[in-house]
Amino acid sequence: MKPKKIKLGRSDTRFAYALLAPSLILLIILIGYPMIYNIIISFQDVPINPKLASEFVGLDNFAAVFRDKSFYHSVFLTLIFTAVVTIISTAFGLAIAVFMNREFVGKKLVNSIIILSYVVPAVCLIFAWRYMFNNIYGIMNYLIVDVLKITDEVPLWFDQPASAFILVSIFAIWKFYPYAYMSFVAILQSVDKSLYEAADVDGATGWQKFKVVTYPAIKPTLVTVVSLRTIWVFYIYTEVYLLTKQVDVLGVYLYDMAFATHDFGKAAAISIVLFVVIFSLVMLIRKKVLRVEES
Repeated sequence: MKPKKIKLGRSDTRFAYALLAPSLILLIILIGYPMIYNIIISFQDVPINPKLASEFVGLDNFAAVFRDKSFYHSVFLTLIFTAVVTIISTAFGLAIAVFMNREFVGKKLVNSIIILSYVVPAVCLIFAWRYMFNNIYGIMNYLIVDVLKITDEVPLWFDQPASAFILVSIFAIWKFYPYAYMSFVAILQSVDKSLYEAADVDGATGWQKFKVVTYPAIKPTLVTVVSLRTIWVFYIYTEVYLLTKQVDVLGVYLYDMAFATHDFGKAAAISIVLFVVIFSLVMLIRKKVLRVEES
């Protein structure tokens, strides 16, 4: 029996639009206007003094972006950082979700501990890490130099590009993996347990059960998690900037361009280029890497 289609009258349609109007207006003000204004100033030379008029320069800002070697270095660094953090945090969250998909004593407490790094304000975590790896009184240097005596010199964790990149990546993985964990736990709880029981009867291994039962169930969620995490990590700024000045990802590069050198036109051009890059990257993940099946 086919469900009947409900036809809305003209008054119902107007009432629906009236209810949506506040949200639409808010979206236009907070998202639409800044996007349009950003596109406009990307073709202008914007002076610091707001009383002075902006000068139209055409594609000069975009040309300056593609001539800047620092831009390419920042893009390369950001792509590596995004790939490392997204892949490891997603895989780690999925592994813990699969392991936790069972009943045991203290499960609620363990769940609370797992998501703790995600719900605690980022600033608190950042300064805790800066304290742990402080060059003078950090506990990590105390353990490595004074207790374990691995080295005689104090490692300058956040003052060297290589070690700073590794620590920032570890911090981002630790901070963001609970999002993947919560997403996968939610979908795993909806999987019929009888499927796993049937797989056990057939003598399936753990990997075979994951491949045949778990993966098809979590595939749409996996695509969503990877896509969102790629976008968020690609534009990361706060965590990197507050931890170190040695990891020049695109968020930091864009901030310095806009508010350190006050080149607002070039900064706007960079943001448009980044939008194209991240959009293409997400589409590549969805269609080529994960090969999402359209339902």
